[in-house]
Amino acid sequence: MILVLGGTSEARELAAVLHADGLTFVSSLAGRVARPRLPAGDVRIGGFGGVPGLRDYLRAQSIRAVVDATHPFAKGMTANARAACAAEHVPLLRLERPGWAHAPGADGWHWVDDHQDAARLTSEISVRPFLTVGRQELGWFTDPLKHHHVLTRVVDTPSIDVPGTWTVLLSRGPYDHDGERALIHQHGIDAVVTKDSGGDYTWPKMSVADELDIPVIVVRRTPAPDGDDVTHEVATAIAWARSMASRA
Repeated sequence: MILVLGGTSEARELAAVLHADGLTFVSSLAGRVARPRLPAGDVRIGGFGGVPGLRDYLRAQSIRAVVDATHPFAKGMTANARAACAAEHVPLLRLERPGWAHAPGADGWHWVDDHQDAARLTSEISVRPFLTVGRQELGWFTDPLKHHHVLTRVVDTPSIDVPGTWTVLLSRGPYDHDGERALIHQHGIDAVVTKDSGGDYTWPKMSVADELDIPVIVVRRTPAPDGDDVTHEVATAIAWARSMASRA
C-alpha cells in the first residue's frame, strides 16, 4: 500500500489518479482544518504520534512507499516522514509545489527567514497589513501588531485571542485577481505579509500587490536537506507511486 501524506491540492490530484488506477493507497490528513477538502480514495485523519507512531503505522499497514505531499511549511511532518521512512527502509518521495522565489516581482519583495522577523518588519513598515500566514503562525504577530489595523485571512477561527484592532476573515482559496484587488482596496491595505507557499491558489494577492506597488513581506522556505528525493511535478509523483505499487 502507498501512503500519501496530504492536505494540499497536489496531494488531491495525486490521489485522484491513483484512485482511478485502482491502486491500493491511503491519504493521511493532519486534521488541523475543521472542514478539509477530502481526496479520492481511503482517508485517515489525525497525527501518528511522532516518528515512533509513524514507524508503527508503516509496519502495521505494510506501507510500500510514502509520498510526502504536505504543505511546504509542514516542517514537522516532513521531518518525521524522513526519519520514519529511513528507519523502516521505506522509499520516500517529497512532492513539493514550486515556490515563488523566481516569480514576477519577487526580487522586489522583503524576504525574511521566519515569522518572528516578518512580524518585526511588518510593525516597522506597515499600518494596515494583510496577514496571510496561516492560523497557526498568528501568535508571532499579535504582540508586535497589537496596535495595527490588521486584516488576517484564515480557513478556521484562530485558537488564540487576536487584538481588537484586527479583522479576521474566514475564507478558503482559490482567489482571483479582481476579488483580491477589491479586498485590498476595501481595507486600505499597505503591505501584504505571507509565506512562500507557492502555487496558484493564493497568488492573485501577490500580483495585486505588484500592480498597486504595495510592499510584500515573504517568509522563505527552509531548503530540503541534501539527499532528499524531491519533485515539484505531480506527474513525476504519479509515475513514482505507480512504480512503487508494481513492485513485488
